[in-house]
Amino acid sequence: MQRLLIIGCGDVARRSLPLLAGRYRLYALVRAPDAALDAELARFGVTAVRGDLDRPATLARLAGLADLVLHFAPPQESADTAGIGRDWRTRRLIAALRRGKILPRRLVYISTSGIYGDCGGAVIDETRRPRPKTARAGRRVDAEAELRRWGRLPGGPNVAILRAPGIYAANRLPLERIRRHDPVLAAGDDVFTNHIHGDDLARAALAALRRGRPNRAYHASDDSALRMAEWFDAVADAFDLPHPPRVGRAEAERVLAPTVLSFMRESRRLDNRRLKRELGMHLSYPTVAAGLAAIRKES
Repeated sequence: MQRLLIIGCGDVARRSLPLLAGRYRLYALVRAPDAALDAELARFGVTAVRGDLDRPATLARLAGLADLVLHFAPPQESADTAGIGRDWRTRRLIAALRRGKILPRRLVYISTSGIYGDCGGAVIDETRRPRPKTARAGRRVDAEAELRRWGRLPGGPNVAILRAPGIYAANRLPLERIRRHDPVLAAGDDVFTNHIHGDDLARAALAALRRGRPNRAYHASDDSALRMAEWFDAVADAFDLPHPPRVGRAEAERVLAPTVLSFMRESRRLDNRRLKRELGMHLSYPTVAAGLAAIRKES
């Protein structure tokens, strides 16, 4: 049985566990003891490996451990002291894995569509050149580049990259923001956003692990093409809440947090045909409407 290592035990990684259990011998890098996480991992037969991507000396056990790697971990929150957008976590992971006599044969990395920056609402495919506008997206570009560089080396893994947009699920909805009546942009200033249900992203990771082509990127996005305000209205409607108020961009810049504003400065529509054609991905929730209807039915 192949050995599969999970890096980053967040929400989407945990959604992948039922899909992986029984098919692979599972390991997961875990930073510190966590009773709830440890119990969930044990339930799916996952062996926890203690280590921290921010502490290179703790990663020695990763060398030669796995045939396959699912890399869900985000970059570190801040840039390095030189102000350069490097993802040190991914660089340390690569260094640790390369020390083994047995190297991973396949690796899937969950990146972000934020690497493209603002595309003016255009429909884009995976050949679009990255132009990140935020430091966090810049670190994702660095992670992709480092993984692809490793994948091109002799003996390097088959690297597949999933560029994910806004991830939603029952536990990942902006309900509190809607209840606070936080504003969204008026029609003339609004931007296009893209979404993927967390369960579909977990399934896409497994599809990429099996069928991803070498050094290939895929848009892990559903079929929706919504303006941001339409997304918030759809969530509000699903839970019988009032629609958020609309404001112009100038007012939004005055009252909203910088992190929220950063998403309102970028507009793009992701072409997901490669995901379906090459990975054979059939979305369980092809639209936001379908996903929200399922969430509402289960709640």
